[in-house]
Order: sequence, then C-alpha cells, then structure tokens
Amino acid sequence: MLPLLLLLLLTSTDDGRAQRVSGQMKKGSCVCEVNSTMWLFPALKYEALLQQVQTCEGSLNQLQEQVNISSQRLPQFQSSISNLTARLKPYQYLHHQGLYTVLSLDLLGQELGQLEVDVGAVHSQLNNTKTQRLSKEVGKLRADVNKMETSDTVNMKSVKEKLRYLKNNVESCKSIPKNFKAANCLKGLITNISDPITTKVVPHGKGYISGSWGKQARTDSEGQKSSYWVQPLLSGNIWGNTLRVYQSYQDFMASSNHQDFTFAPSYTHTDTIEGPSAVLYGEALYYHCYRSADVCRYDLNTNSVKRATLPGVGVGFNNKFPYCYYDCRLNSDVDIEADETGLWAIYATVGNHGNLVASRLVWDDDAQTLNVSQTWETRMFKKAVSNAFMVCGVLYATRYVDDYREEVFFAFDTATGQEDNSLALPLEKVAKGVASLSYNPTNKQIYMYNDGYLLAYQARF
Repeated sequence: MLPLLLLLLLTSTDDGRAQRVSGQMKKGSCVCEVNSTMWLFPALKYEALLQQVQTCEGSLNQLQEQVNISSQRLPQFQSSISNLTARLKPYQYLHHQGLYTVLSLDLLGQELGQLEVDVGAVHSQLNNTKTQRLSKEVGKLRADVNKMETSDTVNMKSVKEKLRYLKNNVESCKSIPKNFKAANCLKGLITNISDPITTKVVPHGKGYISGSWGKQARTDSEGQKSSYWVQPLLSGNIWGNTLRVYQSYQDFMASSNHQDFTFAPSYTHTDTIEGPSAVLYGEALYYHCYRSADVCRYDLNTNSVKRATLPGVGVGFNNKFPYCYYDCRLNSDVDIEADETGLWAIYATVGNHGNLVASRLVWDDDAQTLNVSQTWETRMFKKAVSNAFMVCGVLYATRYVDDYREEVFFAFDTATGQEDNSLALPLEKVAKGVASLSYNPTNKQIYMYNDGYLLAYQARF
C-alpha cells in the first residue's frame, strides 16, 4: 500500500502558517496523526493581551483627563499672560528706547563737556573750596572717559552716576541765596506729620476725585495773602480750566464768598491744565500745560498765560511718567510745588531713566518771563512713588501703605545732593487715592487732595 501524502491546511497558533501532515491509507480511510493542541484557546496570551489593552485604556483615560484639565486651565493662562502684558506695557520704553543700556561715548562726552563749562563758570564766580574740589573731580572724570575710549576698564554705569552726582553739586552751587538756610529753613528733615486738622469735601462734589488745593503759598503776597483755592479737574479727572479762590479760611470752610477764574476756553486748549499739578503762588496759578513739557503761569489780574519748557531729554507728559506705586494717578507726570525757596517742578525724563527730577522755577517780573534756573536728578523711579512735595529745598516722596494711610519714605536734599530712603512718616487719609500733595511755607502745612476730599496736616521738624 502506497502511502499517500495529504496536505492539510491547519492554522498554526504560533505563526499563522499552514502545516504539512503525513497520512496512511488504512481500510479505505486516510489516517493521520494531528496534534490537537494547535486548536486549544490561547488563554495565557489572551490574558496578557487583555492586560495590555486595559493598561493602554488606563493610560488613555489619564491622558484624556490631562487634556481636559489643560483645556480648562488654558483660558486662565491666557488671562494671566494678557494681564502681565498689560502691566508691562507702560515699561516698554525701557526696551524700545534702550534705557539702562550702555550710552554712546559721544553722548557721554557731550554731557561731560557741558558740565566742564558749567563748573568753570561757577568756579570763576565763587572760587571757593567747594568749586575747587568740583573742578578736580570733573578732571578725574574726564580722565576716566578718555580711558574708556582706549580700553574697557572703566564701568560706564559708574561714570554716568558720577556725572549725575557732579551735575547736582554744580546746580547746588549756582544760585542758592547766601542766607538760604538761616533765613528760610528749619534744621533737619520733617520728623512728624499730624493727623488731619482739616477735612472737607470738594466744593464741586466728591465725584471729582482729582485736582489740587491749598493756601496761598507766597509769604510776601499782598492781594491773595490769606486766600484758599481749589482746582478740580472737571474733565475726565485729567483736565481742567477753572480755579476757585476763597478770600479766607472761614469762607473756604463755609463754601462762600468765592471767585471763579477761567484760564482756558476749553478742556483741549493749549492753556488747559493737565493732571493734578497746580499751586497758587502770589497772584498767579502755576500748573502743567495741556499735553506738553511746559509749565504754565496764569496771572489772576491780567488773565494772561506765560509758559516755560522743562529741561531734560524726553520729559514725560501725557501719562508717560505718572505717580503710581499702587495705582497710577492719570496724567500726574508734572507736579508743581512751592516751598521756602520758591517754585519747583517735579517730573521725570527718559534721559534720567524715568527717575524723579526737580527743577527750580523763577518768574522774572521785569521781563515777564518764566524760567528754569536749576535742575537736579535723583535715583528714585517716579512710578515707584505715589506722590511728592518740596520742603525747604528737600524733595519728599510718599508711597501707598493701605486704603487709609500713606507714608513719606524718601527725601532728596538739593543743597547737598544726598538721598535718604529710610524715612517712615505716616499720613492718615480718608480715601484710597492721593491726587496731589503740597506743602505751604506760610504755615508749614501739607495739603492733600484725597479722592474728592480735602485734607490738611501740620508738618513738624
């Protein structure tokens, strides 16, 4: 009997291929041996595969959960980014205009050249120990700048700081009266500020949260000697064109016997006041002119307006360098103040990196012109203070503490060029925002325009 080869196609559980099996013909039938274990259900492999599926399903569920959480948090991230972008926007000028980067040697040389001219002029007039020392220091600084042209061994930032220091010293030498300290000023800084001794709502209504007020600040003024004044910003709490004057403190408290002055025909006129910046000095109102780097002087008798442009590279206005610290006071870029030495403008410039600058203002009665006589630069960033005022040639700056308290924390003495940031003099208030702070040399009181409330304090030395 011839063996027959039968081809049986059997599915292998191992590799899925057909299997060839030999068979024999017995009694008319084909008989072959087949391994039946090939058809057994692969339970172990099935369980392993099922475990893998379950693991994969768990991973997918976790991934889906993470995607859902991310989708929920994405709007929060977008909101945070938008918030940070908005908060950083006011400081973009630091990047676009290259502030706090290395200055060109040409520009530095120009500044130093002007300083050499100023020191030479002051030294030829006074020829004292201080001017001799300044001349020597300027000479050393010139040597450093010359060294920078050939090597990189002198730090540009330190040279710039030295230049600022010497410029301030020259300004202090220029035109301070000889009897300045003895005749006008008390010794030392302010040591204490009283609780409010006057509290009153703005006569126009407490809805006008921004403006200025106070007492006539010139000691030898005749026509307005005892007068009090209020200058609210009636247009958007930013612009104004009217002044209200009361003849006495009693009239002011009773809101009677007042006179209104209009110094600009509209809220967009060039003579309009911008920001809470005014002070009544003599028979004239001094304030920041509309959208400019100018200080205006409005004469109450002639209704005429004169102006002077503030010095500096990139004087801030139109809300570029307002008072801030906690909340920014809109368009408070230029602040006009008065003290025992006269009139001042407090502001900031791009050239001084947004830090506080103080310039003395002088009205020439003969020439009928407003002039800037001296300028000092500080290292205090203007947006890091809530307000500022002048006392006896010293610039004081405040910061927000809480809704009912400010704090005087910084002082810069224009007579010496020295700074003190260790002060902690509290100022109580009745509302959160401070629009303006002004010192009055006639009674040594400080006047605050406090979000529609008018407060007065006694300064103690």
